[in-house]
Amino acid sequence: MSLWKRRIAGLTLTGVLAGSMVGHAGAAEPIKIGEINSYKSQPAFLEPYRKGMELAVEEINGAGGIDGRKLVLITRDDNANPGDAVRAAEELLTRERVDVLAGSFLSHIGLALADFARQRKTFFLASETITDKVVWENGNRYTFRLRTSGYMLTAMLIPEAAKLNKKRWAIVYPNYEYGQSAAATFKTLLRAVQPDVEFVAEQATPLGKVDAGSVVQALADAKPDAIFNVLFAADVAKFAREGNVRGLFPATPVVSLLTGEPEYLDPMGADTPEGWIVTGYPWQRIDTPEHKAFLDAYQAKFKDHPRFGSIIGYTTIQSLAAGIRRAGGSTDTEKLIAAFTGLELGSPFGPIQYRAIDHQSTLGAFVGKLGIKDGKGIMVDPVYRPGGDFFPPDDEVKRRRPAQ
Repeated sequence: MSLWKRRIAGLTLTGVLAGSMVGHAGAAEPIKIGEINSYKSQPAFLEPYRKGMELAVEEINGAGGIDGRKLVLITRDDNANPGDAVRAAEELLTRERVDVLAGSFLSHIGLALADFARQRKTFFLASETITDKVVWENGNRYTFRLRTSGYMLTAMLIPEAAKLNKKRWAIVYPNYEYGQSAAATFKTLLRAVQPDVEFVAEQATPLGKVDAGSVVQALADAKPDAIFNVLFAADVAKFAREGNVRGLFPATPVVSLLTGEPEYLDPMGADTPEGWIVTGYPWQRIDTPEHKAFLDAYQAKFKDHPRFGSIIGYTTIQSLAAGIRRAGGSTDTEKLIAAFTGLELGSPFGPIQYRAIDHQSTLGAFVGKLGIKDGKGIMVDPVYRPGGDFFPPDDEVKRRRPAQ
């Protein structure tokens, strides 16, 4: 090759390399969200949750991302095992180099990931777990929580329980942290407004393994005036069907956490126990502009109606995006903590805020009764309860939450 040709080839190669370097420098690095959840063990809630996340990522990236940076969602299954959840979190941080962590549905998983975040000093948004401990007794400065807590949901039902004016109560709950905490909260709050109340029976069942016939028979033998139910997923469907067959329902009034959520209500169909007082998500009956926009977008993308998990998944990603924007586009842990403290944003249920005192969001829930229409379970006369109205006094929160 002549000297001239070698010079031309060298200039061409230099130009190609320079152009490649400029292109690489100009391409903003994506923001990676590492999400961990019990997808295999809790599909009824978590498949809609995943779809909600996907919709939010699509909307944010379609609008240009965050300062030109696109969101990338990387999910892992925790096998409903705290050890597997922690190993997944470690892998997401070290191998995938994610910028933030999010997720958890089951309470013991949420608590394990919150402790991991504390040890690794990394930001964690607990999206779905309901246990109070994740923001109170086991709370830490690195963990925030989106979903309405067990205390808040129970407090929303107390006025309705008191209106029943029943003295003898029975309680049935899954025998792990969420169920134990909800049962204790119900007893404390109901006694505060109805001092003469008696709790005549408790049935603590293995999570996901309820012996519905035995539970229903034990409750019937105690002859309660009313029942507080904390069972969810397949357990609550078995409990409701067995109670219908054995005549426990509708003769005995029931106040129940979560049962009005479509994840659990839809499969019961004509077996839906009419008259139960529940928290839930009556997606067909919410006519606010915020919810209509979400509903239209969700149905257009997935050709299906949303579940409550869809709301949580969608708002998880929107929360992270709002926090990163407030942090000036940074995913630095300390800047995100500062940004999330008092963070306000919109949701399909309206405005919410992440409280400075305990890092809990003010997302609310709907309270109503169960009914049947065209062979399907529905919520009747639902009323939205803003989450900010159902916290204990600040001094109690400070007493329960460790100093930071």
